[in-house]
Amino acid sequence: MARIIRLSTPDEGAFQTTIAVPVVFDGDVAVIAESVPDELGGHTLPRDFSKEWCVQHGLKPEPGSVVLLHSFDESNVALVSLGSSYNNLENYRLAGAAAVRSAGDGSVAFFLPTDGIEYPRDAAQALVEGAILSSYNFKKPESDATFDVVPLGLPLPTVATHNLVAEGAARGAIVADGINWAKYLIDTPAGHLSPKSLAKHVVKRLDEDLYVSVETWNEAKIKEEALGGLLGVGQGSAQPVRLVYATYDPDPEKALPHVALVGKGVTFDSGGLSIKSGEGMMAMKTDMTGAAVVMTALSIASRLKLPIRITAIAPMTENMTGGKATRPGDVLTIRNGMTIEVLNTDAEGRLILADGLSLAVEANPDAIIDVATLTGAQAVALGDEVGAIFASTDELANYFNEASSRSGEQLWRMPLVANYESHIESDIADMKNIGKTGRAGSISAALLLQRFTDGRPWVHLDIAGPGRADVARGYVTKGATAFSARTIVEFLSAVGEAANV
Repeated sequence: MARIIRLSTPDEGAFQTTIAVPVVFDGDVAVIAESVPDELGGHTLPRDFSKEWCVQHGLKPEPGSVVLLHSFDESNVALVSLGSSYNNLENYRLAGAAAVRSAGDGSVAFFLPTDGIEYPRDAAQALVEGAILSSYNFKKPESDATFDVVPLGLPLPTVATHNLVAEGAARGAIVADGINWAKYLIDTPAGHLSPKSLAKHVVKRLDEDLYVSVETWNEAKIKEEALGGLLGVGQGSAQPVRLVYATYDPDPEKALPHVALVGKGVTFDSGGLSIKSGEGMMAMKTDMTGAAVVMTALSIASRLKLPIRITAIAPMTENMTGGKATRPGDVLTIRNGMTIEVLNTDAEGRLILADGLSLAVEANPDAIIDVATLTGAQAVALGDEVGAIFASTDELANYFNEASSRSGEQLWRMPLVANYESHIESDIADMKNIGKTGRAGSISAALLLQRFTDGRPWVHLDIAGPGRADVARGYVTKGATAFSARTIVEFLSAVGEAANV
């Protein structure tokens, strides 16, 4: 974990290196809640700051804007904007990140007024998520710095509110810690993270989780299970393929809703014989993001004790150019017996996902979710901050729309255009692995994957653009983002809650 999360009193928080005080803008005036102490860090805090003061000091209405009031021998005070409301979850994430940035490597106490918060648990969770996510540092994954959440009220927060804040802070720590674990794997150089090594990292974490069973399939097992897509992609690499199959079932005696998660785990993608450019390969260590996302989502669900069954499947391989590499024109047979003509070896993710989806169907889930950094076309269409979602039912699309709103990860629903099925027709196999050049690439890939879902409710998340960040922004750090993991957790939480009402 990048920060140690604690719940503190105002007296305890007052001794941290930096004290963060949220402000809410009423027009151009920044207002401090009445429950915030008048004296902090040697500063006397007025209840509001004029437009002129804000302009002069650079405090803006945009959420996450921050001004640091320095002290010589006491704590610094960071005024952090929450925008115009105490009830926007994304703004709390941005505020948590801003508070951490203002403190550098030092500890932070965030004074959280609860009187104006409609859902204090959710606000505290979002605040902690922003703080921990923004603290991620691949070079220094561990830190002794703390992030203290200090619930305030007039005269004090109620016991119920205090408990909700404590619960939210704990949830936020679990979620963000899981995301940072996934980010660390994704950022790890491919030379240090072969399919075998990735599988070991996943098993090590999941072995610590309750109600989770996990197994790794080696190459012999994968051949026995007839995963022709995974074997075909991996045969050009000196590194053997792997598949991790994990389940979470907190109550085997109860008929809980069952969701299967499938994630693309290409630990390095050279493009195979359809080789990428040098520039195109630079970030291809991150092509296993989908595998990291689904495995951390299952782990987080266990640690949150969600009332839901999960099956998570991650096929893992490298896509290389060795002497045994699959050639353009070869045909691969997927586990369910369908065949795919490989015309572009750089469209490899859908080949291994086809095997993973076939296995997911056999687990008999109520819904299937797959995640992949799949197509460059997704990034062209939606850029690097918005993911593409393809959903086979409106009910699933609505669930994910709400989950996306809560997580702050933006998704845009894309169409499954039936007429585009012709784009992947093959003369010698059941389908080919690419569509028409330069046309509807993300859609044709999704249509191919849908053929392996057996008509079950299904969502495909193409996160090629937002799966990594070229620059830091808000609580998103440069490099790996593990985009969609928090949305999937929100989805799983909502499904579990709906089934237990």
